[in-house]
Amino acid sequence: MRMKVYGFALIFIAACAVSAWAADINGRVVRVADGDTITVLDAANVQHKIRLAGIDAPEKKQAFGQRSKESLSELAAGKQVVVQTDKRDRYGRQIGKVLVDGQDANLEQINRGMAWFYRKYQAEQSPSDRRLYEAAEDAAKADERGLWRDSAPVAPWEFRQSR
Repeated sequence: MRMKVYGFALIFIAACAVSAWAADINGRVVRVADGDTITVLDAANVQHKIRLAGIDAPEKKQAFGQRSKESLSELAAGKQVVVQTDKRDRYGRQIGKVLVDGQDANLEQINRGMAWFYRKYQAEQSPSDRRLYEAAEDAAKADERGLWRDSAPVAPWEFRQSR
């Protein structure tokens, strides 16, 4: 019995710690670095470097890299956004879903064929986001939108590994 109580207590404490850190960032996009990374300036003039969750866009020197950056710029540059985040990557960037006027910019990058659904990290997404992102990639492939026009597109994680 005592072990069950301790187990529940540990789960409760862990859940509280995660939810205590999880926070929305509200601000204006002041920089688009590439097709999956932006900088957001909040009301306190603090800059937040954001890596879009659930997607991986072509690298700058890769086919469609510049076009992917332009696409994200069209979606978010200079606009007010809400970033739902609860994690940082190894480079210190916050990982999050970027909402522009309620629209999921991460999902839209996939819809446009400007990013892959990053299945490696799908366990960190909600089940509904996983389904949406996967369906968006399938539709972009079928319609040959964006990078899917290429006869043999190279995923960014493969491109990075080859360098």
